[in-house]
Amino acid sequence: MRAEARPGAGTIEPVLTARQEEILRRVVELQRETGQPVGSKTLAADPELGCGPSTVRSELACLEEHGLLAHPHTSAGRVPTDAGRRYYVDRLLPERLPEVKLEMPLVRREVDEAMRGASSALAEVSNLMAVISAPPLEAETVHRVEVLLLQESVAMVVVITSAGGVSRRLVSFGDPVDQGLADWAGEFLNERLAGSELSARTLTQRIADPSLGGTEASFLQALMPALADLKAESSASLYVEGAGRLLGADRLEDLSEINELISALERRVSLLGVLRQALGERDVLVRIGSENELPALRSLSLVAASYGPRAQRLGTVSLIGPVRMDYAGAIATVREAAWQLSRYADDVYEG
Repeated sequence: MRAEARPGAGTIEPVLTARQEEILRRVVELQRETGQPVGSKTLAADPELGCGPSTVRSELACLEEHGLLAHPHTSAGRVPTDAGRRYYVDRLLPERLPEVKLEMPLVRREVDEAMRGASSALAEVSNLMAVISAPPLEAETVHRVEVLLLQESVAMVVVITSAGGVSRRLVSFGDPVDQGLADWAGEFLNERLAGSELSARTLTQRIADPSLGGTEASFLQALMPALADLKAESSASLYVEGAGRLLGADRLEDLSEINELISALERRVSLLGVLRQALGERDVLVRIGSENELPALRSLSLVAASYGPRAQRLGTVSLIGPVRMDYAGAIATVREAAWQLSRYADDVYEG
């Protein structure tokens, strides 16, 4: 498979014949090119398809029954559903994706300048909206941790970061907590975490100690949610280009969709949460229309990949566009951009 499947992809996909797959492929690609429903006459006129109008109509009806095509009331043609496009992405894309010539101005550039240039180049070559997330050049780290007993069974964990950020969380216990245990936990956490980057995985690894007794280990485990929250609090930058292309009259159907997208761009945390899903994927993440959890993206498609060293993904590169986008081109472009950004990150963040 060329891209990570949709959430909850345990549902059984329909089994199509070779002819049905070819008709579905042509409907997806013709509708992408024209933006209009595709009729049986158009398909039957293609000599390479090798079947008449009645056969085409029968196959279109079968694809519609499978939920892969829809039949607009105002037209005799069909359009792909989100499920149809998902089938296309998972099964019908060519094995060899198109080569992408992507010239990203990264060499000898400051991080901010490089990321802005990269997002601009990505939007230009794809004609879609490009979004790149990146960590700050100097990663935010843990400065100090305090474990304070507010009541016998309620502790407060306070974490101060190198950038002056403060995070606090209350933790309740079923039994009274010994003051000595709280003091020990504060000393232990400072010893292990001071100077560590705000990564839940890094913090968990630094705290792990098989020599700890059961009481100490259990107490630290109860405090972990306060440390896991730090990942969401850490700062990240978003570089967005090409919004004008996406907001064109031929891309989004009504004003509400435009407003939702703009709202998503303003609420950086929501969009960062969506893009963060790509950090755990081996390859490219594709979300089509209704597969997106963020309401603002449910009429759009997202193609994203992570970049950076394998041991630590630093950010994501993504394209956002209409559901009838060129998925083969978008996947190839995102892969190439992620590869170039990974090489750049090796020099800047690891150098």
